[in-house]
Amino acid sequence: MSETAKRLEELGVILPKPPAPAANYGPFARAGTLLFISGQLPFGADGKLAERHTGKLTPESALDPAREAARLCVVNVLAQAREALGDLDCVTQVVRLGGFFNVTSSFDALPQAMNGASDLIADLFGAKGRHARNTVGVSHIPLNALAVVEAVFEIKP
Repeated sequence: MSETAKRLEELGVILPKPPAPAANYGPFARAGTLLFISGQLPFGADGKLAERHTGKLTPESALDPAREAARLCVVNVLAQAREALGDLDCVTQVVRLGGFFNVTSSFDALPQAMNGASDLIADLFGAKGRHARNTVGVSHIPLNALAVVEAVFEIKP
């Protein structure tokens, strides 16, 4: 078992079978030593969106569902990366995470919500999990999901 797989087990994270793309794009693309993961929705282990991870965030919305959604998105990002690489130990650096949240007009806790994704990456990869990040509110996300997260990883040549 790889070191990253052991760490996932310690964290209680089980990577699902990655979902297939919903349109004409690939779930990941490699360019030299970079691996780009397409945006992933917060599908649970059953491959479905929980009701609490759908809808739009408002200024009155609770933070927990948004944080949970971001974490589930990054679990699916990791599942796609494992599919692409065979072993997450091939990741040498998490370069960037991009988080998009479904909002009505504003939700000021977007950075804290995105920490649901960033915290898991940091817990899993340690120093090589320190990444650049972008977090924005948008007017629509497919399937009315609360969030979508994309990633860029540096990988072994």
